[in-house]
Amino acid sequence: MNPTAVAQSRFERLHARILEARARSNELFEIVRPEALYDRPIPERHRIIFYLGHLEAFDWNLLLGPLGLASFDPAFDKLFAFGIDPVDGGLPGDQPKDWPSVEQVQRYNARLRKTLDAALRTVAAEDPGLTRLEHGRLLDVAIEHRLMHAETLCYMLHQLPAERKFGRTVPLPPPAPPRVLRRVEIPAGMATLGMARMQDGPFGWDNEFEEHRVEVPAFMIDAYNVTNQDYLRFMLEGGYRDRTLWNETGWEWITSQGRDHPVFWLRQGDSWAYRTMFDKIPLPLDWPVYVSHDEATAYARWTGKELPSEAEWHRAACVTRNGRERPYPWGTEPPGTRHGHFDFQRWDPAPVGSFPDGSSDFGVADLTGNGWEWTRTLFAPFPGFEAFSFYPGYSANFFDGKHFVMKGGSPRTAACMLRRSFRNWFQPHYPYVYATFRCVER
Repeated sequence: MNPTAVAQSRFERLHARILEARARSNELFEIVRPEALYDRPIPERHRIIFYLGHLEAFDWNLLLGPLGLASFDPAFDKLFAFGIDPVDGGLPGDQPKDWPSVEQVQRYNARLRKTLDAALRTVAAEDPGLTRLEHGRLLDVAIEHRLMHAETLCYMLHQLPAERKFGRTVPLPPPAPPRVLRRVEIPAGMATLGMARMQDGPFGWDNEFEEHRVEVPAFMIDAYNVTNQDYLRFMLEGGYRDRTLWNETGWEWITSQGRDHPVFWLRQGDSWAYRTMFDKIPLPLDWPVYVSHDEATAYARWTGKELPSEAEWHRAACVTRNGRERPYPWGTEPPGTRHGHFDFQRWDPAPVGSFPDGSSDFGVADLTGNGWEWTRTLFAPFPGFEAFSFYPGYSANFFDGKHFVMKGGSPRTAACMLRRSFRNWFQPHYPYVYATFRCVER
């Protein structure tokens, strides 16, 4: 195949991924009843209507200049440009009347998509190498940004009352085989963090570069994530009342919010229920617990342990017993349904230990999918970090000592973001994301 044909084929693959990502976001908005589109399911986030416009406006603002297009609605371009960093010290105070109608947003979206798709095909025909689009990197940015927001929308809609959504019948996953609580010893050695910067190399966000090696002392790590049953014991034994388990800001957060249980749990008399995406069920004791970083840290202290560092997580996940490293915990095979619970397979978690084929070489389970995993590592640049020129604030705005790295992925994380260098991050008080944890000790 000649170079032009190869480039055109690459564009077609990228455009097909754009269409697939749009289908993911369309599916989520179809869950919301029309009267709920101006709801704010999470107090720290924008109303749902913002996200209806944001996904298209982001693509437009990113590609407008490189494609040589002119804005037809600068006010909407600006209105839908940026989201909110959760727990930034204040809550948004806008009202539904401050936003345009759904019909206006949908017309804006339709025109953007039509204009962008036509321009992309024209540019691809004139410039098969996509040099005006950073050799296609801008399309990767648009795709992964939308898929990230598909996950954000999922956990937002998880907090939307059931009567504000169109319900669906979702079968629960079967129970997993009984697990033997155990710790795994990880010997001292090196962890290769990040991604090598190469021309025409695989896509990565700016915070994933540069590749570097870190020496990691020996440690012990839990083979399984902490479950709802494990966490329930922490609660019943006074974990939320023991000031010594919480740092100062974490204690202020739970006391000011009256927080005494995970946000996905619902009190039912003397027992507990669980809020799934479309229903309320008895608390599934064998599912991974989803909690904030503060809650995870308090539990770890209660057990006399701590959260893993980013490098420790990487060694447990991607390093083999002979010291080699591989792209996924299970090896080199691309992520598939037997390896874990990810890529929009289901709306809710599966029992811990349901995917033995996805375990690492050391026998650590569920490191990819079923819930992001909190680490104790603050989100910071790697050596050699360079901000994207076309999106300078993507990572740099969050190198503030207030965000912690998460690794792995959740049931609603796209497969393309399961690469070992991918880094997610949130502030420690934020309880809504699909994030679980496991503990380490030395």
